[in-house]
Amino acid sequence: MKKITFTALTVPLTYVLIMLLCSLKTYAQEKTLTLSGVVKDANGPLAGVNVWQTDTENGTQTNELGFYTIQIPLNTQVTFDYLGYKPQTFTVKTSTLNVTLVADENTLDELVINAGYYTVKDKERTGSISKITAKEIGQQPVANPLAAMQGRMAGVNITQNSGVPGGGFDIQIRGRNSLRTEGNAPLYIVDGVPYASQSISDNGISSFVMPFGNVSPLNSINPNDIESIEVLKDADATAIYGSRGSNGVVLITTKRGNSDKTTFSFQSTTSVSTVAKYMDLMNTEAYLKMRKDAYANDGIIDLPADAYDVNGTWDENKYTNWQKKFLGGKAVSQSTQFSIGGGSGKTNYLINAGHRKDETVFPGDYGYKRTNFGLNVNHQSKDDRFSIRVSILKSFQKNNLMATDFSNKIFLSPNAPDLYDADGNLNWENNTFENPLANLYAEYRFKSNDSNGQLGMDYKLTDQFTFRLNTGFNEASVDEWRTAPSKMYNPGYGIGSDSSILSYSTSKRSSWIVEPQLHWELNLHKAKINFLIGTTFEERKAQSMRLDAGGFTTDDFIYNLANATIVDIIRDTESRYRYAAIYGRFNFIYNDKYIVNLTGRRDGSSRFGPGKKWGNFGAVGAAWLFSRENVFDKSSWLSFGKLRASYGITGSDLIGDYQYLDNMGISRYQYDGIIGIEPIRLFNPDFSWESNKKLETALELEFLRGRLSTSIAWYRNRSSNQLVGIPLPGTTGFTSVQANLQATVENTGWEFTLNSLNVSQTNFRWTTDINVSIPKNKLIAFPNLEESTYKNQYVIGESIHMRKLFNYVGINNETGLYEFEDVNDDGIIDANDRTAIGNVGPKYIAGFQNSFTYKSWSISFLWQFVSQKVNSPDYYSGYLGMAENRTDRSIDYFTPDNKDAKYQIPTSGKNTLAIQANQNFKNSTGVITDGSYIRLKSLQLQYKVGGDWLKNKSLNVYAQANNLITITKYWGLDPESMGGYVPNMRTIAFGFNFQF
Repeated sequence: MKKITFTALTVPLTYVLIMLLCSLKTYAQEKTLTLSGVVKDANGPLAGVNVWQTDTENGTQTNELGFYTIQIPLNTQVTFDYLGYKPQTFTVKTSTLNVTLVADENTLDELVINAGYYTVKDKERTGSISKITAKEIGQQPVANPLAAMQGRMAGVNITQNSGVPGGGFDIQIRGRNSLRTEGNAPLYIVDGVPYASQSISDNGISSFVMPFGNVSPLNSINPNDIESIEVLKDADATAIYGSRGSNGVVLITTKRGNSDKTTFSFQSTTSVSTVAKYMDLMNTEAYLKMRKDAYANDGIIDLPADAYDVNGTWDENKYTNWQKKFLGGKAVSQSTQFSIGGGSGKTNYLINAGHRKDETVFPGDYGYKRTNFGLNVNHQSKDDRFSIRVSILKSFQKNNLMATDFSNKIFLSPNAPDLYDADGNLNWENNTFENPLANLYAEYRFKSNDSNGQLGMDYKLTDQFTFRLNTGFNEASVDEWRTAPSKMYNPGYGIGSDSSILSYSTSKRSSWIVEPQLHWELNLHKAKINFLIGTTFEERKAQSMRLDAGGFTTDDFIYNLANATIVDIIRDTESRYRYAAIYGRFNFIYNDKYIVNLTGRRDGSSRFGPGKKWGNFGAVGAAWLFSRENVFDKSSWLSFGKLRASYGITGSDLIGDYQYLDNMGISRYQYDGIIGIEPIRLFNPDFSWESNKKLETALELEFLRGRLSTSIAWYRNRSSNQLVGIPLPGTTGFTSVQANLQATVENTGWEFTLNSLNVSQTNFRWTTDINVSIPKNKLIAFPNLEESTYKNQYVIGESIHMRKLFNYVGINNETGLYEFEDVNDDGIIDANDRTAIGNVGPKYIAGFQNSFTYKSWSISFLWQFVSQKVNSPDYYSGYLGMAENRTDRSIDYFTPDNKDAKYQIPTSGKNTLAIQANQNFKNSTGVITDGSYIRLKSLQLQYKVGGDWLKNKSLNVYAQANNLITITKYWGLDPESMGGYVPNMRTIAFGFNFQF
């Protein structure tokens, strides 16, 4: 063995020593430390601020609390950068560095808007897109995203149908385009995946408790999970969606995590909802006088034995305010949400779960429950060439309500008996009283299971070319029940469980979508070119079954079909819809101020016959950023100015599946004991796409370095080739045949927005946002209208919201009955005299929002303005004199001493002329009234709790209100919701949000 001497070790030991000394010297010069701190602006912490070591790839982002931490060498520079703020660079001297960023008005054009298939800088967009963010959504204690949008977007009119939890909404983006109600729904896109816009309910089961049986499909989405909502309105923005964008597009983007330390968030809100306003009804004295006058007018001296309210059977000195009995409850709601977000490097995630429970103002233990789960994961490769994003939303809903809305029960006779007897049982008052509370035994139940998922991938082929793949799925299953058990009837009738009825409906919907795309970006000396081409493959399946069951052996098992002796299958259907498209976009920007945007799409739909399946749609948009011309370089007042215009054609295939085929269905009737089939639809292969031609021009301005901005837009949409059912004579055996009607509906209007930063100081900030829409709708063409069955429904030159009415002229001084104009002087009041126009559409809608921030306090409120004509409460009432209470206005009825009255003579029902006059009155101009209102739609007061114990944590406590104040001349319960149903609620909420 060779001996190792000390001399032999000298060289390597010396080398190691020199390297150690060099390392120590380098460490002394480049000592690293952990830098941390909080980044905020005048309003508080900022999440997502980029923090990195200058001129390196060493970086991170602030979390939801504005906190960051980064390993960085001492005496080097660190940069803080955030969109819309001036970047700041500091030399690191200590381990703690707190930074306050200042808004930079000159970078506002870098704000990015989601346009669906692509993103665009806000100031470089050529289309009309409105947006609200999580900040505005979170200021409202609402359960549905559509409720959060009310009053906040120009050109978007949203109406809540009733105050029943889990109910529906009506949304119109720049008016109503189709003659069919179901043909006006917009396209919903949730995280890139189409979401069904049709109601998910069987209206034959739910319409007794919800207007039109409308259950909004967006009820399954928790508003607190949403990051932003964009609404695409004009042709330039919607044409790339082709036939699906005819009525506008609503893009919903859910929240995502940040690449930083793990952050936990817990939010809880408790709210109480009540009816905001009661009607002024007759007291007992006035009511009984009306009833007795009704019998006297009919010449009846001896009151009938069943006139219990006036013949002495019931106490004539008793008074009950039935509004408070049936609608006077307090609906308590509880919403709780928990989320975990974070990530590391180029991967981030967000996991959330939420639960909401809403009670009702009705008697009984009823209410709505929803449970949500969400997962959102984003990852980007180290070289930034590949990225992947995954989002999954899961929702479970349960709604347990009475089968019939109690709102009509508020008109009970004010001297009707008590609801319960002395023993606490339902009071039938010796079989003289139909106790409304017995309806509590009849139930409506709703249960749904919804899933929505998206998988998106981007791969940058070169610096200019990017391949993108977007895939997704949506599944929904719904079960509904409506019961009518025998115990809901007066026991004196002897009705048994063999007369009980159960209606049951079950449906399933599923869809998938695959959209490969290729994006090309080219930056030349003065020109920028963006090109997009893609395809869509989509399929939807639907199954539905409805049955009625009866003859139960006992009501205790009414939900068990095995307990029924009769089961009648009303419907059992299955359908499939397939859709394919190719689309493209070409965007050209020259010298950062001249922009042209071309979009086009060719759609194929299985809903049309051979030769009609494909439709072509497209648009052109242009913008001139004139403020970037040299003449405005030194302008001290104009910060930004843009003129834009667009024109294009979109379409619609919202007509249902298999409508062009000669359909056969299973007959509900038997012949010789055999169930056969029967024709249910006529063959028409010639009907095809509806067409909507959209034109818009707009001016956008900013002044005083962005502190004041405004926009003015004018639009005109013309929808033609209407898909409707053309009525047929009864002798054909069919009521209608699906076809294209050459009618044209025009929507025009003006939209104004104004945003101002009134005050911006270190401790105080005040902003104002105003939007105003002035829509106008009219039917401009309808060939052979006077010869069609639509002649009593529409008038050329008038709105399709209109009603053809009798012209009410007053009360006849001789008969005391309502009188109407006899237009053709034939001495008869009939349909030919219904020539007056009653337009019940909105004249203008507006929103006025203010936000104030002072130190740790903030307050924001939104006033909503709506000018409209609506049907008065008289439209929903019976004839005057029946055993039904009325508004106290009805006290002013005709008598020989009161010939200038508002209402005709009361009748007990024997005066057929009075009954007919009342029916004509409900179809006359006499029931059209002013339904305009000003409403404090939203109010939030928030305080950010401070203190040393909250370091790196955040605690916000808040009070919120919805529909707090309503100023209106309307004398019904609510000028927004429909009569006959519970009105929209006034809600006051308290809660907190704790992040750590």
